[in-house]
Amino acid sequence: MLVSENVLEMKNICKSFPGVRALQNVDFKLRAGEIHALMGENGAGKSTLIKVLTGVYSKDEGDIYLDGKVVAIHSPQDAQRVGISTVYQEITLCPNLSVAENMYIGRGTGKLQNWKKQNEDADKILKSLDIPAKATQQLASCSIAVQQMVAIARAVDMDCKVLILDEPTSSLDDLEVQKLFGLMRDLKSRGVGIIFVTHFLDQVYEVCDKITVLRDGTLVGEYSIQEMPRVMLVSKMLGKDLDDMSDIKGEQAPYNGKDASEVVLEAEGLQSDAGIKPFDFYIKKGEVNGFTGLLGSGRSECVRAIFGADRVIGGKVKKNGKIVNINKPIDAMKNGIAYLPEDRKIDGIVGDLSVRDNIILALQVLKGPFKPFSKAEAYKFADEYIKLLSIKTASADTPIKSLSGGNQQKVILGRWLLTHPEYLILDEPTRGIDVGTKIDIQKLVLELASEGMSVTFISSETDEMLRTCSRLVVMRDRKVVGELSGEDLTQNKIMSTIAGGDK
Repeated sequence: MLVSENVLEMKNICKSFPGVRALQNVDFKLRAGEIHALMGENGAGKSTLIKVLTGVYSKDEGDIYLDGKVVAIHSPQDAQRVGISTVYQEITLCPNLSVAENMYIGRGTGKLQNWKKQNEDADKILKSLDIPAKATQQLASCSIAVQQMVAIARAVDMDCKVLILDEPTSSLDDLEVQKLFGLMRDLKSRGVGIIFVTHFLDQVYEVCDKITVLRDGTLVGEYSIQEMPRVMLVSKMLGKDLDDMSDIKGEQAPYNGKDASEVVLEAEGLQSDAGIKPFDFYIKKGEVNGFTGLLGSGRSECVRAIFGADRVIGGKVKKNGKIVNINKPIDAMKNGIAYLPEDRKIDGIVGDLSVRDNIILALQVLKGPFKPFSKAEAYKFADEYIKLLSIKTASADTPIKSLSGGNQQKVILGRWLLTHPEYLILDEPTRGIDVGTKIDIQKLVLELASEGMSVTFISSETDEMLRTCSRLVVMRDRKVVGELSGEDLTQNKIMSTIAGGDK
């Protein structure tokens, strides 16, 4: 049962980084005995707000109140001292130590630890919270779910008033999620205020009392679960009204070759170790289709499975009607599949190499390490794609890390186009780049499709998906929940499908 007092209140929180206003006058309130979802798309400011609350970042402006009193939080230790604990998606405990050692490590008084007593105390806490673990067992022997519960038990034993759970269910199966929810409800009944950061809509509506939505570093609003239908929540997160956009398409004529109806690639029951449910997928010659859904819905994991970037654990893939084995990226490349990854900094560019070396990289991999390109060939390829894609660089010898984000993206796109793929996967190809370059890439995608290339396009921006795609596969909670095309390919229909169909 909720009580009226706010155990935590954040008022007018501002935080800036060089060139970026990450939080602007954000308010957040949490009651004792409340499970409160903090939601928003990538870049909304969720992580920054949590890091300000836990002392990882210092705020530029604003105040933090605990039980009505202003508190100064300059470090994670300060946060812990005043009763704020965080359990992260990545377990931050020591797997080589016992459960009890993880619960009490760093909390000694300077005297010799009485491990017999602490093992007994740990067992009492674990039993009281119904956590299936023993104090003396090695943490590594526990499942990820139990390890997270141990981290929560550690926080509870430190008398936390506010518990932050940052994407705690992303690595858990359905049964483990239910066990975690049981523990959350238990803590709620004890008066602990819980901030639940997640992208899973179904879980929010199952376990939470309230939702706060952030977008672009600002507060959209605070809502009770009862007053926020799912489709409206999706609308708030995306920043789009339900009827504020018409069905927009590119001006480029579609591919009309005799083989336009032929299926280039087909996946049946495909499943990877990244946690997506088995899914079916196909793409035709000259088609631009896409995966859409909120961040964390599984859209990127689907294309990573198709490309062999994640380990495939089930299903089969057909290329031009024949079964092919794609267990790693080189297998996909040899089958004419190219993949521009979501994170160009980590998975795309090789920062210290030149623009030229980055452009020829994929084709060189296909050719083999013992058959290097001649200098003349390398120069020819690089100059061709620098010109074709209007890449702004001092020269082909310039290190790619010196280029703007948009030009880095064009270099990676050039790298894959140089392999002349039959099927091109583009995951967030326009994220973080200027509007002009976005339009250039969208036009190029439609042009490539009109010439017969099959393209899968993924973007967080709904209008961009509508502008480029003729068919969309809709994802929610790591499973396919619908497919839209023709008259159904509208923003309203996309959002209602993501939300689960409520009107």
